[in-house]
Amino acid sequence: MIKYGLCGKTLKHSYSEIIHNLLGNFEYKLINLTKEEFYDFIKSRGFCALNVTIPYKTDALALSDVVSDEAKKIGSVNTLVNNGGTLYGYNTDYYGFKYMIEKAGVDISGRKALILGTGGTSLTARAVIRDLGARDIVIVSRGGEVNYENVYDNSDAEIIVNTTPVGMYPNNGESLLDLSRFGRLSAALDVIYNPLKTKFLSDAEKLGVPAVSGLSMLVAQAVMAHELFFDTAFPDRTAVVEDILGKCSKKVSNIVLVGMPGCGKSTIGRYLAEKTGMDFYDTDKYLEKKTGRRIPDIINEDGEESFRALETEVLAELTKNPSCVIATGGGAPIREYNRYLIKQNGICVYIRRDTEKLATAGRPLSAGGIERLMELYDIRNPIYTAISDFGVDMGEDSKECTDEIYKIIFGGNER
Repeated sequence: MIKYGLCGKTLKHSYSEIIHNLLGNFEYKLINLTKEEFYDFIKSRGFCALNVTIPYKTDALALSDVVSDEAKKIGSVNTLVNNGGTLYGYNTDYYGFKYMIEKAGVDISGRKALILGTGGTSLTARAVIRDLGARDIVIVSRGGEVNYENVYDNSDAEIIVNTTPVGMYPNNGESLLDLSRFGRLSAALDVIYNPLKTKFLSDAEKLGVPAVSGLSMLVAQAVMAHELFFDTAFPDRTAVVEDILGKCSKKVSNIVLVGMPGCGKSTIGRYLAEKTGMDFYDTDKYLEKKTGRRIPDIINEDGEESFRALETEVLAELTKNPSCVIATGGGAPIREYNRYLIKQNGICVYIRRDTEKLATAGRPLSAGGIERLMELYDIRNPIYTAISDFGVDMGEDSKECTDEIYKIIFGGNER
């Protein structure tokens, strides 16, 4: 019998099981159900407590015997507790979404907000934003009065919230809006947490606009749901949320290594993967295996641009997955879109090494001696520096460099 879990239609994107495991609930499972299966499962009462996600939050409200005042007001239930056969419905998303806004320091009061989507999470977002004093709330949907054809009539919006699944794993890189057309935009909020940084949020950051991921919402609502599941209360709920948020973020983040060709990214990547238990990918080796061709041959026969296009395809495929160590090719961060891909799920580390110590054998773009390497370095070093979360110097001992990276990311604790 499934005692605890998350019900939804497609859950391969979900981190809920990880979060509830971190809270100590190892019986929590992901439960993929069709609508008919969902109704049958809920009516069976063969569970202790559940979370509910897309697209069944309004259905969960209809199936509840007793509904909390907050869930009634919102019109959406995301937490069900079976108490002796009586099903109690709650909405912990309200707390989670409010926590997400307040943690980011976003001021809603007196501002115009656009909310993308009309589902259960949209209902929650509307309630929170209304309660926080928004001046005006406009709902955007594909077939609504305000849709994605005329949405720019509301270009004076100051807050935009994405409550749709557009841009969510595995369809990373998609976004519904051109944010540059909103001249007064002051914050972009996305309830999506996988990837950690959607294209929507990346576009906001490029405009210098605060961009807020949905991971803090997910963790906060999960902590409150855990309290309801077990009829308990944490003495300091906020402290628990922050602790689990930090652990979850590190657990699902990629570690992406950038740096000059021959600086040792692949060696360090293998050591890091071994130390963390994460999967390891070398983008150059992966590309060669996928195409059945050596990179020097691709560049010499098809040109560098053809190689760069293949490199972007490989990065898009690898970086959408969580919890990997990825060693990138030296020129990968040159393309702006590649920089988004590198950062969408990852902690980016710049491996620095003295130019004269860089390996050049079998690297056609590094051929030409120290002068060519210095030219490449002068172009790429500012890009590596800008994209990376931190950098480390590669000395004579790769394992020492690996240990330094591990300590910076995990603080000396076990992953």
